[in-house]
Amino acid sequence: MSTPYESAPAGPAGSQPPSSNLVFGILTTVFCCLIPGIVSIVFATQVNSKWAVGDQAGAQEASRKARLWALIALILGLVANGLVIALLVGGVLALPETATTTSP
Repeated sequence: MSTPYESAPAGPAGSQPPSSNLVFGILTTVFCCLIPGIVSIVFATQVNSKWAVGDQAGAQEASRKARLWALIALILGLVANGLVIALLVGGVLALPETATTTSP
């Protein structure tokens, strides 16, 4: 007999939900690019909840979008950091120099 507190089966028997890519999203948010990283985290948090209610296609789509946005954040972060390094090496962008005055 079924009780109202039993959970409905989520996904096919014995199958695992798709990867949420949450760690990838968090790392790219912190170290690369904030806005696409946050979008990645939002999609990553939807994966397990969609899987739990039996929305397998929705969980797979959220997983795919989470990975896509984390990759976008990674690429944007790498491009931005590479541009800053190139400008520093090229002398276009100068780091502040420390004052080296001697007292008489």
